[in-house]
Amino acid sequence: RGAQLAFAHPEAYALVQALIEQDVVGDFREPDLLRFGFAPLYLRHVDVHDAVRRLERVVAEGLHRSERHRVRRRVT
Repeated sequence: RGAQLAFAHPEAYALVQALIEQDVVGDFREPDLLRFGFAPLYLRHVDVHDAVRRLERVVAEGLHRSERHRVRRRVT
């Protein structure tokens, strides 16, 4: 089947938006969750590894702090 992993972060919405720009598609859930789905038939170990590295980069470099990532859209 599949699985999901969720992280709580006060800037979760902006983080999800910044990750989308890095080709990591996650999901935002109120009030402060970043959610990622794992489908074993479609994802490889390296895909998860790369996504984690991109998340680290976004946080370390503050890429999510751009104003464009804070604008709420109807669909995340």
